[in-house]
Amino acid sequence: MKLLRYGPAGGEKPGLLDDNGMIRDLSGHVNDINGETLSPESLKQLQAIDPATLPEVAGEPRLGPCVGNVSKMLCVGLNYIDHAHETGAKPPSEPILFMKATTAIVGPDDTVIIPRNSVKTDWEVELGIVIGTEASYVDEADAMDHVAGYCIVNDVSEREFQIERKGQWVKGKGCNTFGPTGPWMVTKDEIDDVQTLDMFLDVSGERRQTGNTRTMIFGVAHLVHYISQFMTLLPGDIIPTGTPPGVGMGMNPQTFLKPGDEMHVGIQGLGEQRQKVVAWPG
Repeated sequence: MKLLRYGPAGGEKPGLLDDNGMIRDLSGHVNDINGETLSPESLKQLQAIDPATLPEVAGEPRLGPCVGNVSKMLCVGLNYIDHAHETGAKPPSEPILFMKATTAIVGPDDTVIIPRNSVKTDWEVELGIVIGTEASYVDEADAMDHVAGYCIVNDVSEREFQIERKGQWVKGKGCNTFGPTGPWMVTKDEIDDVQTLDMFLDVSGERRQTGNTRTMIFGVAHLVHYISQFMTLLPGDIIPTGTPPGVGMGMNPQTFLKPGDEMHVGIQGLGEQRQKVVAWPG
C-alpha cells in the first residue's frame, strides 16, 4: 500500500496510490497520514478498503510530505561503506546520529532553496524508515515490528555550515526545504528485501549517485534497535538512513547545487522525486 498526502502546503489531505497510479482520497476514513494512522491495526483497516470505492482525485495535485506531524527526523551519517570511502572518512563503529529540523520537511517535488550565504549546498538520496509503533529499548530481533514502511528522503546538506562552521552537523542539515520526503510511504509488506534496493540521484540530467542499500554499514533493523537505546521513537518519526557515493562534496573538483539546477531522485519500489533549486529570496 502506498500512502500519501496531497494538496496545498499546510492543507494536505490523506490519500493512497492505487495499482493504476491514480490517487484516491482517504479523507472519509482518516484525517491524515501521521503517527495516529500508522499503527499495525490502522494500516490493516486501510488495506481492507477496496481502492475502487474511494473517490478519484482529479488532475495532478501537489504532493506533500508523505507523513504529517513528524515529531522528529533522526538521520544516520556515513552509513554506506562506499560513501565513507569517497569522503575519506573512517567507517564508523557505531551509527552516527544527527537531527534534521522538522521545518526542513517539504513535499517530494517542492522547491529546494539554497540558504542565504551558502556556498556548498549538496544532495543525498536516502532511504527513510517510517516508525509505526513506539519503540524504546527494543531488541534487534523485534525492531521490524515497529516499522510501518519506507519512503525517499533527499537529505539536502550545506557542507560549509555542516563541517567548517564548527559545532554539530545540524547547522548544515536543518535549513528550510532541506528534507523533501515522499512521494509516498510504502508499507513494509510491499518491499521484499529493504537491503537490496537500487537508488539514484541526478542533477540537471547528469547521474551523480548510483547505489544500493546492500552497502549500508548498519541495516534497517539494527538502526531502529540502536536508536531506541537512546530515545523513544514515536509513530510517524522518520529515520533517513544514509546515502551512497556520488555527493558533490566527494567529487573532484567538488561540485555543489546552484540556482536553476533540478534534482531527480529515486529508490526502487518507493517512487521518484523532482526538485527545482532556487536562491534564497532577497
